[in-house]
Amino acid sequence: MDVPIQKKTWTLRKLLLSGGVILVLALLAASYFSTAGPSKLNVDPERITISEVTKGSFQEFIPIDGTVMPIKTIYLDATEGGTVKSVLVEDGATLTPGQPIIQLANTDLQLEMVNRETAVFDLMNNLQNTRNLMQQNRIQQLNQFADVEYRLKEAKRIYELNKTLYEQKVISKQEFTESQNNYQYQVRKRLLTQQTLKQDSAAMRQQINQMQESVGRMQSNLALMHKKMDDLTIKAPVAGRITSLNAEIGESISRGQRIGQVDMLNGLKVRANIDEYYISRIFPGQKGEFTLDGKRYELSVKKIYTQINKGLQVDMEFVGVAPQGIRRGQTLQVRLALSDQTRAVLVPKGGFNQKTGGNWIFKVNESGTKAYKADIRLGRQNPEYYEVLEGLKPGDKVVTSSYEGYEDMGELVLKEKQE
Repeated sequence: MDVPIQKKTWTLRKLLLSGGVILVLALLAASYFSTAGPSKLNVDPERITISEVTKGSFQEFIPIDGTVMPIKTIYLDATEGGTVKSVLVEDGATLTPGQPIIQLANTDLQLEMVNRETAVFDLMNNLQNTRNLMQQNRIQQLNQFADVEYRLKEAKRIYELNKTLYEQKVISKQEFTESQNNYQYQVRKRLLTQQTLKQDSAAMRQQINQMQESVGRMQSNLALMHKKMDDLTIKAPVAGRITSLNAEIGESISRGQRIGQVDMLNGLKVRANIDEYYISRIFPGQKGEFTLDGKRYELSVKKIYTQINKGLQVDMEFVGVAPQGIRRGQTLQVRLALSDQTRAVLVPKGGFNQKTGGNWIFKVNESGTKAYKADIRLGRQNPEYYEVLEGLKPGDKVVTSSYEGYEDMGELVLKEKQE
């Protein structure tokens, strides 16, 4: 009797085949889950900068370079042109107000001065001669008027006498009429002479006034000429130190040419150029500070220039006493405050912000073995710190060096390099 042979369900071949399939699936699953998770990168801690997040006093400021200058500078320009006759002071000399600096010579101006003086003298002589002639004419007219007055009185006396005699029929009517006509004639003549004398007096006064006005104008012009002659001597307008003096004996100086400047010695200021990006945040009275020889000094923005040329230009004055020994032209490193002092969470500045835009940062775990991405929000900044608004707290440690090559990583594994 035959015994049926039962067929085996799991043969060695099937077992090997199934095991291979399971292994492949396991490898594929491992590969999938490994790639789907965050990318990791082993980093030597010595190649990165790890900084600690702190909380402290924060002030937004910008560093600027300032140049020490006199509190006020007055430029010397030649008011009149001419040839340099003599240079009376040396560059760098201390001057008093009105002290001569340069003497110019201008023969054309001197000749014009002589001609104008002569014209004034001639006009004054003519005025005096005219006054004399008018005075003589006036005397003659007064003599004539006196004669007319005398004749009128005589004519009136004879007329009144003849009138009485005529009424008494002592004289004839012809004789009375003749005396009456003569009297009336003398009355009219006196009136005409009086009017003529009055008109001549008014014309005389007008002519003299006109000549006096002409003399006055010419004297004013002469005074201006004297002023122009005085301008040939260039003088110090104020007390100070002469700098940038540029004039040599025999050199021709044109009108308006700059020959130097006078720096006033009653104080100093600091002039600085600021990036026009901050133009809306600069205002008079804004404070700045700098350190010199270990001491801190304060500045205040005094003037903001409206013209923008390679940045915004400002003048700052010292608050209190200026440093001893500071000199014109010296450069100072000034910290110009853009905000008041406040308390804030701070992270040191570094290259990380160039890749993250201030939106995230690598935060180191407590054991210091890994750094992972953490979302943050940064606020204001100064050359030393960023203000942290969200995502970090004091005591956290973060990677602040450049993220070049790390920006696509989700996690940094901090392993020291094996010797």
